[in-house]
Parts: sequence; C-alpha cells; structure tokens
Amino acid sequence: MTDTASIRWGIIGPGTIARTFAGGVAHSTTGKLVAIASRNPDRPELASHFPGARIVNGYDALLDDPEVDAIYVSTPHTGHAEWAIKAIRAGKHVLVEKPIALSAYDADAIFHEARKAGVFAGEAFMYRVHPQTIKLIELVKSGTIGDVRIIRSSFGFNMGSVKPEHRLFANETAGGGILDVGCYPVSMTRLIAGSVEGKPFLDPEFVSGAGHLGETGVDQWASALLKFPNGIIAEVSCSIMVDQDNTLRIIGSTGRIEVKDFWYASGQQGGIGKIEIHRHNKPQETIEFEESRWLYSFEVDAAGEAIHNKRQEFAAPGMSWADSIGNLRVLDQWRAAIGLEYSIEAAAKRTTISGAKPVPGKNVPRRAIPGLAKQTSSVALGFEFFPNFAAASLTLDAYYEAGGNLFDTAYIYANGKTEEIFGDWHTSRNVPRDDVVLIGKGAHSPLCYPDVIAKQLSRSLERLKTDYVDIYFMHRDNPDIPVGEFVDAMDAEVKAGRIRGPFGGSNWTRERMDEAIAYAEKNGKTAPGALSNNFSLAEMLDPIWAGCVAASDDAWKTWLNKKQMPNFAWSSQGRGFFTDRAGRDKRDDEELVRVWYSEKNFGRRDRAIELAGKLGRNPIHVALAYVLAQPSPVIPLIGPRTLGELEDSLSALDINLTPDQVKWLEG
Repeated sequence: MTDTASIRWGIIGPGTIARTFAGGVAHSTTGKLVAIASRNPDRPELASHFPGARIVNGYDALLDDPEVDAIYVSTPHTGHAEWAIKAIRAGKHVLVEKPIALSAYDADAIFHEARKAGVFAGEAFMYRVHPQTIKLIELVKSGTIGDVRIIRSSFGFNMGSVKPEHRLFANETAGGGILDVGCYPVSMTRLIAGSVEGKPFLDPEFVSGAGHLGETGVDQWASALLKFPNGIIAEVSCSIMVDQDNTLRIIGSTGRIEVKDFWYASGQQGGIGKIEIHRHNKPQETIEFEESRWLYSFEVDAAGEAIHNKRQEFAAPGMSWADSIGNLRVLDQWRAAIGLEYSIEAAAKRTTISGAKPVPGKNVPRRAIPGLAKQTSSVALGFEFFPNFAAASLTLDAYYEAGGNLFDTAYIYANGKTEEIFGDWHTSRNVPRDDVVLIGKGAHSPLCYPDVIAKQLSRSLERLKTDYVDIYFMHRDNPDIPVGEFVDAMDAEVKAGRIRGPFGGSNWTRERMDEAIAYAEKNGKTAPGALSNNFSLAEMLDPIWAGCVAASDDAWKTWLNKKQMPNFAWSSQGRGFFTDRAGRDKRDDEELVRVWYSEKNFGRRDRAIELAGKLGRNPIHVALAYVLAQPSPVIPLIGPRTLGELEDSLSALDINLTPDQVKWLEG
C-alpha cells in the first residue's frame, strides 16, 4: 500500500452490520472492499451482499491475505478481542465494531498489541466522526445553552418476545442491551462532558447502575447514573425489551439541546438530521443538518486518514484508545452493579485473549531460594487489583507465557477473590502444580493469632484448589503473643505437608524474626526462613498501611546479608516515586509525599534518572534492577494492572547493575 493508495479492506464476520460497513466503504474516498472472510463461504447471498469482494474460506485465511491492508471485525461481541489481536499480530490495521471488547481490560490488551505492532486500531462508533456530532460539540462549547448540568440519553427498542436463539438474548454471546446499545449513550455523555472542559472526553468519577436480568441471563433493560468531576450528571438507559424515546437531551443553565437518534445523524445513506435548541423565553430553534454522504463512510475515511498519516488511533472526536478504554470502564461498572457476567468470562470457558493455550516461556530468569526445592522466578506476580477472572487471566497468562512461575496470594486480598482466581486459573489452564511456586499469606490483623493460621490456610487451599503452598507468610505480627506460639503453628503446617517450603513473617521486625529463629532452634522446630517486608531504592519514611515494616535501611541490609534471608519485597519500585507522578514540586499525591518524600530519596531518584538516561531505560527500571542486584536474595513482588505494565516491569530484568553502581545509587 502506498501513502495515497486506497486502503484495501477485508471483513471478518459477514453479518448485517458488515453489509452496512461495506456500503460505507463503497461510498468512502479512502477505502476499497476486497475480501470477505466466512466460515461458510458457499452461502449464496455472500456474493450479492458484498459485490466485487472475494469470498475467503475462514478467518485465518484473511489474516494471511497479502492483498488486505486493514480488517473490520464484526463477529459477535465475544470474538472481537480475539480476532482483533490475531489480525494485529498478522500485521493488519483493525477497525472493530463496538464494543471493541467485552471489558476495558480486553480493550487494553488489543491496544497493547497494536502499539507493539505499529498498526492502527480503532473502535467503530460511526456517529463520533459525523459532521453533525462535530456541530453538536461546537454548540455546547460556545455556550448555546449556558453551563451544561445534566445529560439524558437512551437507546432502547422492544424485540417483542424473548428469543433465546437470538444473539441479543444469549448470555454466551454477550447479549443484552448494555454492551450492544448502552455503549452509545455512555460514549456521547462522556464526549459532551469532556467538550465542556475543552477535552476529547471526560471519564465519570462515580457510576451506579440498575437493571433487569431476564431468564436468558442478559440485561433486558437497564439504567445508569454517571457523575463527572465537573459536576455534570448523566442519566443513561438502554433496553432490548422496552421502546424508549432515544433522544439525547443536554440540559444547561439557560436551555437545552435535543437530538433524536443521535447515532444515526443524518441517516445511514445520507439525509437530514436535526438539532433542536430550546432556550428560556425564546422560540425553539431547529438546525437542519443535510448530508449526502453515507453515515459509515465517515468512519471508513477517518480510519483511512489515520492509516495514511501513520497514526495508530482515531483523531478526536473519534474514539481514541484512552476513550475506548474509559467507555468500557463505565460499562464494566454498570454490568457489575447489576450482577451481569457472561459465561465466556468464567474460568470454564475463558480462553487466552488470542484463543491459544498458554505455554510457559523462558524470558523471566529463575533463581534458587534456600528451603525451596524448585527454582523460582526472579520476580513474583501479585494480582489483587483485578475484579474478576476474565480481567486477571490476561496478566496471569502473559506472565506465565513469559516464564514467570511465582504467584503472590493472600487470604485477605479482595476477601479471598484473588485466591479463587488463581485456583480457577491453574486448573482451567491445566498448569501442572509443580510448575508454579505459590505464596500464601494469612493471620492479618486483627485476626493475628496462632489458632487462626490453620483455619485460614484450610480455606485458602480450598480456594486455591491445591493441597499446599510453597511459601507461607504470616501477613502481620502480634507482639502481644509469644513468638513461639506462632512458630509452633507454622511448624505444624510444615509437618502436615501444607507448607512445603520456607515460612516467615510479612511486616515483621528483625527482633521478632531473631526471636522466632532462636525459639525454633532451641525447641527442634522448623525455623522461619523467609521475610516479606518492603524493600526499595527509596526508603519508606512512614508506613503505607498500619503495621507495615520496611527493610531498606542499612541496619536491615546488614541483617539480610548476614543471614542471606530471602525477602519477598512488596512496593519494590516505590509505588510511583520513580515515575513522573513524583517530583520535588509535585505534592498532590498525599501518599507519595507522606511515604517517600525526603531529600535523601530524591537524591536517589535523581541518580536513578541519570543512570537510566545512560542505559537508555526508565528510572523505574533502574529502581527494580537495584532491588535485584542486592547481595542478599531479594525477590520483588510486582503488581502490574495492564499487559503494558507487566512487559515494562519484565523488561528491566536484563539490567545487571554492578556493586559500584548500587553504591552510587545509594549515595
């Protein structure tokens, strides 16, 4: 493809929306439809529905077609992320029918792949790039109705009766109203709220939702309330079993704007759109917007323009990557509020994002840990931030495929949800238990007592779907209890085979660790052999949470080096201190200021920035490399929330700092 040649489009999923898109391509100025992929290429209507296009047998064949530059993915919702990523990995630009994925996490995975591949990826909200939408934004920004205060928008229709065979009623194909049509009013309200601030979009700070789940397990009607940081309130509704007025109402301090069926703009094949303006004590004003071009041709050309100009995402008001992710975050919260989960998101059916079985890799280095029979990754994965299996499995799969085998869990994380996620992950993926090293933690305050250890461990093992943990930590200490009672309780679990490697304390002092070791040696018990305290290039000045203990100062380093005690270090990269979030003049993040801000730490940060510049890396990479370069075994616990963050952390593992560089960083 040359810089001026037409974009050669292929389509995956030849349904009704694909035919509509094909019409848009035919009436565009930048595109040409060359191929349609179908799993049933002998269907007689394909040739008439997509005139002039080659019919390709199977989706994979389209990915391999050298005559195709870009692919429009219009499968059912459940196939969007999988085929978008496969197309991207095949070097194709992609435009994916809304919603681009089932969740914000899946959408982020698509964009992560596109970023690495250097291709365009976009979500097909056709109305966003139509001239009528641009005019609407201009009216809002110019103060036509004063200060915008409330936005109301609905998209609903009545299918008449429940049709279990129809995709809209099928939970297994992510049916219902929220994903199919609720995404429209949400995207419009975020666009309007952002335009008030001179921004492409604005994400709400609060989302609440309600809805009715029918007998097939999908939302038949639902509403949500969004509150934006600028005070705007949005009320959105959608339905597949209720007719609604489908009118956008933007209500301001001096009037309101109304647009009927805003997503159709001037009509699918051109026509006249209307924007009504109602102002106090003034006659109604109607702006008629005549447009001869086909609705879908605008998104085809917007994508084509981006591709020709080597941009990887839509220009505003099209859906940028951040815009699409923000929109899906709202839909995620709306679904969560009404308890809507799709069967494909559960462990039993959730495959990897690309549809392939995860295969263990070898990119993450491994090391021996005293007291542990198998080697473990040089970094451990924590994943307590994820709301459900579908979201967490993206990171778990990617970490395992990179060669990671050390997983950090705890009884208290997300009220046990993290443990359940890991149990579902390793069993659904058929990961051999001997291939992974599992950290368990229990007895967090206020339930920090010896008799709690066995009770909580039993529940943890049930949720983890295993009969042992490899490493165990008491999550806190209770100095009011003689340390020997804790040692006895953990030693009993070692003898029972439920702890098969080292145990110890998380957020324990040196004095209590020494006391525990001495007790064990005197009484013939298994001695604590591991620690899990904070350790970072930046020294923690004030505990992040009550009861936290840092092991980063010189006295701790001497103790760790002398005993060669493994420390599974949490917050090992300073929780953002080595990123642009921190700075001597940046004091808006209370936690960063309270926990890390000192001239000593800023001196270390300055040197990390300097060394990163010499190495061609980022300061946060140097901070992680510092932890790994300690003379005692320190195993950082990382908690990436996206695939990009995971890969960024793992990219630091090839930095090998010398002892002199370590000393220089410390100052």
